[in-house]
Amino acid sequence: MKTETSKKLFEEAKKYIPGGVNSPVRAFKSVGGDPLFIQRGEGSKFWDVDGNEYVDYIGSWGPHLFGHNPSFIIDALKAAIENGTSFGAPTSMEVEMAKLITGLVPSVEMVRMVNSGTEATMSAIRAARGYTGREKFIKFEGCYHGHADYFLIKAGSGALTLGVPTSPGVTKGNAADTLLADYNDIESIKKLVSTNKNEIAAVIIEPIAGNMGVVKVKDDFIKELRAICDEEKIILIFDEVMTGFRVAAGGAQEVLGIKPDLSTFGKIIGGGLPVGAFGGKRKIMEKIAPSGPVYQAGTLSGNPLAMAAGFAALKHIKDNPNIYKELEEKSAYLEKGFKENLNALGKNYAMNRVGSMMCMFFTEEIVDDFKSAFKSDTVLYGKYFHEMLKRGIYLAPAQFEALFVSTAHTKEDLDKTIKSHKDSLKDL
Repeated sequence: MKTETSKKLFEEAKKYIPGGVNSPVRAFKSVGGDPLFIQRGEGSKFWDVDGNEYVDYIGSWGPHLFGHNPSFIIDALKAAIENGTSFGAPTSMEVEMAKLITGLVPSVEMVRMVNSGTEATMSAIRAARGYTGREKFIKFEGCYHGHADYFLIKAGSGALTLGVPTSPGVTKGNAADTLLADYNDIESIKKLVSTNKNEIAAVIIEPIAGNMGVVKVKDDFIKELRAICDEEKIILIFDEVMTGFRVAAGGAQEVLGIKPDLSTFGKIIGGGLPVGAFGGKRKIMEKIAPSGPVYQAGTLSGNPLAMAAGFAALKHIKDNPNIYKELEEKSAYLEKGFKENLNALGKNYAMNRVGSMMCMFFTEEIVDDFKSAFKSDTVLYGKYFHEMLKRGIYLAPAQFEALFVSTAHTKEDLDKTIKSHKDSLKDL
């Protein structure tokens, strides 16, 4: 596999961009080697600048539910760009987008569009604080909610992968307002609530974590968490930036049968363009400026291109209810193939999957929280990543990320992936 052009570009990039990349996990630092520079994508595949072809399972880290460049999104973008890229004024598509989101997710009565998942989560916390008049909030060890200061306390995703889950630059003041709980451990919540009585504005959680690998909340845990939040008048926030419209039309909250007070979205709702959103109960959202005193703004929020692409994606979901059945069948087929490989090779690595999100951990323990995820052998994952890569399978260049299946993945893609998985494990 020739990678000379990627190597040259990376060396040049490092002169002008910190670490040569615009998001840390892209740098291959946790798996070794140099990153590949991608030139184009189509369907389930993309090609690097050296012409190498890969079956893609990161899907731009989640947004590409339908693969790369689906025609209905490209057509929507072409139509939108003819009218202009941005106006800094309301457009009708923003209204249609809000109607579609609130129609698909019953807990969301009002929604505000922003430009990224980080903006969505930080705005949701501000809304909760403004509504309750309280300052502290609870997050969970290993959950990643973007790179706002107060979220980078024992965070997942790239922060976990690169070994800096509590980032330099985060002040003691920010850290003091962030209370840390253990994922799937209700006793840790009860203790924090008890010792911070009437001081906690919100609990924010990835109901299906995708940033310490794929880890789902336990049913009894999330039900009790919902009850505690109700009793203590704490705002429950589901971070569905990754899971929203990925695991079901109504997101993880549909799968779990639990309604949060606020939800955050991103990725799929932009159709591949930068986007974010937060929404929930009307009485909370009406506190957001200009209808209320909680300030939040964004020059490019609800920009016509992201709205056009996002609306096309969500309308496709609404008009094609069998999408999730198709995704489940494909994902289950891939999981079954991986497990058969492991059995045949005498391996017992942990496999977690929820819908079209999946992760294989290089540990034989059950993975249901941060501590068990962290036991995975990341060095071995790095070797496995490169074995898969040289066979034309592009996985996340980090153990603590999800594998995403799209509707564009064919049986041929899946069979190639299963065979590559078996061969790669043999060669470790």
